[in-house]
Amino acid sequence: MTRRSTPPRITQRRIAELAGVSQATVSLVVNGKADAVSRIPAATRERVRQVLQDLEYVADPAARRLAGVGNRLIGVFTYEPAFPSASRDFYAALLTGIESEAELLGCDLLMFTSAPVEDGRRSLFHPSTRLRLADGCLLLGLEMDGQELERLVDSGFPFVAIGRRDAAGVPFVAADYVAGVATLVERCWQLGHRRFAMLHRDSSGESVQDRLTGFTEGLRRQDPSAAAVAWRSADEGDDLTDAWAELRASGATVLVVESPVHALAIHRLAVQDGVRVPEDLSIVTLADPSHSAEGDPDLTRLSPPRTRLGSESLSLLGRILDPDVEVGPDELRLTLPCDIVPGSTLSEPADHHLETT
Repeated sequence: MTRRSTPPRITQRRIAELAGVSQATVSLVVNGKADAVSRIPAATRERVRQVLQDLEYVADPAARRLAGVGNRLIGVFTYEPAFPSASRDFYAALLTGIESEAELLGCDLLMFTSAPVEDGRRSLFHPSTRLRLADGCLLLGLEMDGQELERLVDSGFPFVAIGRRDAAGVPFVAADYVAGVATLVERCWQLGHRRFAMLHRDSSGESVQDRLTGFTEGLRRQDPSAAAVAWRSADEGDDLTDAWAELRASGATVLVVESPVHALAIHRLAVQDGVRVPEDLSIVTLADPSHSAEGDPDLTRLSPPRTRLGSESLSLLGRILDPDVEVGPDELRLTLPCDIVPGSTLSEPADHHLETT
């Protein structure tokens, strides 16, 4: 008796190749979400459906249940208190992006808050954390425990970190702070600034380190021997009176202040001392302010794509969860460019005109 050979499995990757579209597009069509996604033209949807019909493709519900997709619950875990007031608009923008993508994917969001905050942080593996109630999880936080992340990778639980992570094997979506800060430094240099000072957050988080790298690389690209005339670090909520005095005494013509909260505080101290911004001193910051009050300046700043970070992170997690989508190693880490907002706190240094005339 001749055994009948099993026909090769039809995957969404094969369908995408035949239809000339991405696997994500095929997944949306298969799951009946394409009509809700305006970016997919009707002709493209029809082409995918025709290929599905020709190949007699049927999604494997058992495989979907096995992968946990059937629950359609996505967890959101933050290492920090949910959510720190100093960063509320950063998280609000992220959650806006996450929520919009969850609606497209037809998923509900589950906020993990049962693990207690100890020493200002939560633990992924605290006994109270019920991570596996969800199909997968998004991780938020300035600083994350690298050993916990690697343990989570080894466990096989699907997750995506928001922000670059050094831990091996961690999928993430991050802002390109290195390139963004270097570009902002270049813009200051082109205006004539040669004496830079830096006030950065007192943190070992990868995003903080990337901003510092962008700052030093940006200076060295303009002049290999260039270096900041002053460095200071500070935590959120610190009194910046001494830092301001030191930065001002350094002779810097532009202050690069990582935190917008710190930048606004430095601006107020400058005004109190009769220092005009930007005529006497320029101030730039490396994120958007959490909120603005009457009289606050329009800070010249780097603007990370917060909302897109949220939506792209959940989009990546959705592809990881989908058993019919193959996500290659080079697709597990995505870096998004930052914008620069001109604002009103950067101009050429006061002595630049004298030097060039």
